[in-house]
Amino acid sequence: MNRQHIHLRGAGCRVLAGLATLVGALLALAAPAYASRPPGYGDPVGTHTTVRVITGGMPGWQVTLIAIAAAVFAAALAVALDRARRERQQVRATTA
Repeated sequence: MNRQHIHLRGAGCRVLAGLATLVGALLALAAPAYASRPPGYGDPVGTHTTVRVITGGMPGWQVTLIAIAAAVFAAALAVALDRARRERQQVRATTA
């Protein structure tokens, strides 16, 4: 394999990692909208729906903050692994 091919493969991995991070963040932001359906939605007409209110739980801003922190951690890990792989390839090239 020549160096150009390896570089393009690494760039493709970084792009895919970035896209996966973006999709994960968007799903984390959209989750509360999908989770809050109005009572009786999809029920046949004439049935009674019992609504139970659950107090507590985690506020949406905390869920968003956790998702962002996980995305930043994943991106930093991907960069660190890419740099370690690149260093290992350079060491192999100089010893060969």
